[in-house]
Amino acid sequence: MSKRKQTVILQDILVQDYAAEGKSLARLDGKVVFIENAVPGDVVDVQLGKSKKDWAEGWPVRFKKYSDQRVEPFCQHFGVCGGCQWQMLPYPQQLVYKQKQVADNLSRIGKVALPDMLPIVGAAETRLYRNKVEYTFSSKRFIPTEEFRRLKSAGLPVIQEGGFVGFHAKGMFDKIVEIDTCHLQGEPTNLIRKAIANFCLQHGYPFYDARTHQGWLRNMMVRIATTGEWMVNIMLAYENEQMRKALLDEVLKQFPQITSLLYTINTKVNDSIYDLQPIAYHGKGFIIEKLEDFQFKISPKSFFQTNTKQAEKLYGITRDFAELDGTQNVYDLYCGTGSIGIFVSKQAQKITGVEAVPEAIEDAKINAALNNIEHASFFAGDVIDICNDGFFAQHGKPDVVITDPPRAGMHEKLVKKLMEIAAPTVVYVSCNPATQARDLALLDERYSVEKIQPVDMFPHTHHIENVVQLKLKN
Repeated sequence: MSKRKQTVILQDILVQDYAAEGKSLARLDGKVVFIENAVPGDVVDVQLGKSKKDWAEGWPVRFKKYSDQRVEPFCQHFGVCGGCQWQMLPYPQQLVYKQKQVADNLSRIGKVALPDMLPIVGAAETRLYRNKVEYTFSSKRFIPTEEFRRLKSAGLPVIQEGGFVGFHAKGMFDKIVEIDTCHLQGEPTNLIRKAIANFCLQHGYPFYDARTHQGWLRNMMVRIATTGEWMVNIMLAYENEQMRKALLDEVLKQFPQITSLLYTINTKVNDSIYDLQPIAYHGKGFIIEKLEDFQFKISPKSFFQTNTKQAEKLYGITRDFAELDGTQNVYDLYCGTGSIGIFVSKQAQKITGVEAVPEAIEDAKINAALNNIEHASFFAGDVIDICNDGFFAQHGKPDVVITDPPRAGMHEKLVKKLMEIAAPTVVYVSCNPATQARDLALLDERYSVEKIQPVDMFPHTHHIENVVQLKLKN
C-alpha cells in the first residue's frame, strides 16, 4: 500500500524578492522557496508542491500580511484568468522586476562580460495594447475555487455545461474561464465575442467540447490595426452552410466596422490553424498595419508583434543598434513577415531575410512591394539549412546580422555559422532572455556584448523582450 504524500505548509514566510517567470522567492534556512501569486513584502503560509535539498516550490494558502507594493487589480478576472499575472503590482515596479530578470539571466546564465544595461523602455499604454486576441468557445466553464466552494456548500451543481467563451483555464485543455470584459484590446472586441456567443446560444448552435470533440463553435481571433481596420476569424469544427451564413451575417449586421470577416473549418483535435485555409466571407481577407511610415499586410496566419506601439520602439532600438549608414548588407534571420528588415531598409544597401514559414515569406515579399523596397530578398526555409556557405557566397557576406529567434533561441549550428561568417555587428532581439543568455555565452568566443536594452511589450505579464548589440572581437 503506497504512502500518502504529506502536505507541507510553511508558516509566516516573508516573500523577499522576485524570481523568473513571474514567481517570487523567500529564503528559509539556506533553502530558496519559489512562490506563485505572491509579491515581495507579502507574509504568507506556503503549501509546498516540490521540495528538494536546496530549493522548493509552492503557493500561498493564506496571506498573513499584504505587501505595501500591492495595488488593486483593475480586472474582475484577475487571479483566475491567468492572462495578466502582475496587475497587483504598480507598473513602475513591474518594470524594475523585468529589468532585474534580464540582468539576472544574462549574468547567471550567460556569464560573459556585460556593459551597463540601458533603462527598460516601458509602455505608455498599459491597457488595451494588444492588436491581436484569441478567444475559445467551450461547452464547459471553469469554476474558480471560491465559487466552487459556495456552490458545493449550497448543494448546487459544480459542473457547468452549455456555451461559454473566454480563455483556457490554467492547466486545463477542456475548460475555459468565462470572460465578461477583457482589458487587453479595445472595443468592440468584447462586444463581438459576446454577440457571437449569444447568437449561437439563442439558436442552439453547439459549442465545442475539447474532450469529446463534439460541437461546432470553436475559437475566434480578433485583430485591430492602428489604421482602423478590423479582422475577425471564426473557427468552426465542421461545415454547416446554413448555420455558418446565419452567424456571419449577424456579425456583419451588428459590427459593420469589421473590414475582413473570415471563417476557418478546423476538423482537427488541436486548435492550430497554420495548416488550414481561412476563407474570406467579407472584405479582402487581410488588414494593413503601419509602423512609422511603413505598411504591413497582416493575414489571418501572419505573425506580427501584438503590441504595435511598442513594436515601433523595439524596431527603432534594433535599427539604432545596427548602426547603419546605407552601405551595409543586412541579414534578417527568423524574419517572419519581414517587419524588422523592412523597418531598417532605408539605412541599408541590401536586406536578405530568412524564415521557416513559407506563408510568412510570401507576406514579407508583399510587404516589401507595398513599401516600394526593391533591395530586399526573402527566402523560405530553416535558417540552419539555408544559411550555408553557398548562400552567403550568392547573396554576399553580411555586414550586420539581425536575429529574432523564437523562445527556444538560436540553433547551435547557426551560432557556429555566425561565428564563422564573422559579421562585424550582430543585433540579437529576444523574447526569452534565458535562451538569449545561453546563446551569448556561445557567441562569446568571437563577439563582445556592447549594448543591452530591455523593452516591455506586455504590461501586467512577466514577459520581456531584450535587444543586445554584439561586436566582433579584434
